[in-house]
Amino acid sequence: MTRKVGILTSGGDAPGMNAAIRAVVRTGINKGCEMCGICNGYEGLIRGDIVPLTARDVGGIIERGGTILHSARSEEFKTHAGRQKALDKLTENKIDAVMIIGGGGSQTGAHELSQLGYPVIGISSTIDNDLYRADITIGVHTALNTALEAIDRLRTTASSHGRVFLVEVMGRECGYLALVSGIAGGAEAIVIPEVETDPEEIASEVLSASRRGKSHAIVVVAEGARYDTEGLAAYFQKHHERLGFELRVTKLGHVQRGGTPTVFDRFLATRLGSFAVECLADGKHGIMVSEYEGKESFTPLSEIAANQRQLDLGLLKLARILAE
Repeated sequence: MTRKVGILTSGGDAPGMNAAIRAVVRTGINKGCEMCGICNGYEGLIRGDIVPLTARDVGGIIERGGTILHSARSEEFKTHAGRQKALDKLTENKIDAVMIIGGGGSQTGAHELSQLGYPVIGISSTIDNDLYRADITIGVHTALNTALEAIDRLRTTASSHGRVFLVEVMGRECGYLALVSGIAGGAEAIVIPEVETDPEEIASEVLSASRRGKSHAIVVVAEGARYDTEGLAAYFQKHHERLGFELRVTKLGHVQRGGTPTVFDRFLATRLGSFAVECLADGKHGIMVSEYEGKESFTPLSEIAANQRQLDLGLLKLARILAE
């Protein structure tokens, strides 16, 4: 078994990352490993920001959002010279393998490090839920519940004033958060990056809802859509006299990343963190662990870096049916 294992969190934080750190550390210690944390993502690795982690150091963190190891973007790590510096720091600190908890960019970085011959295992964690061969990633469940609570609250005020609310959720270029929270929140329309949407089409759906007797409407918009909330709001404002409805815009932003992780995210993170160490103990590396087809699974990092999870667009059809 590997003697010394490092843990790194990278990219956008996700609720449940701390639970994954805890599981990796305690499972690693159980396997006889020395554990250490690499602070501030790949940037911290290049600088050598490395601290020891004991079972007590990860006590009381399972309920905390964010990441106790912190995270940062690193332009330098994208270069060959930067990755070589990172590798030198790992060698200098006698770290035999590293666990990288994060999303698409983080797992691409893990692949690059693996290509240098270093033992790496990725752990799938992103609220965007856009990783290949992952049913659901760490943080998604909490982010969805946060978005849904906001949609429910906004619907009450939309109903009181007879207004249309544009609600923007996160997800980068993936519409998963918008699609699922929109369906669960009973949205009258949903806008996602995967499907080109004409603002006039959204206006038509809102007006159709009004003709069917609805006094208000919720439109959930993914931040990566061509017409995001700002674009749609500008269009509706320009045509306000013709369309006739009162409009308000709410961007949920980073509130979706924060807060206490749900039981689902804590449990998923715990399972995947422990499974990653078990994989390492079995001699596996150059992989990312995830929940796939309902169970813990692993996929080569080369496949993760080359592919992206495809959204089930059949759900958009379902959303339109249910909005009637």
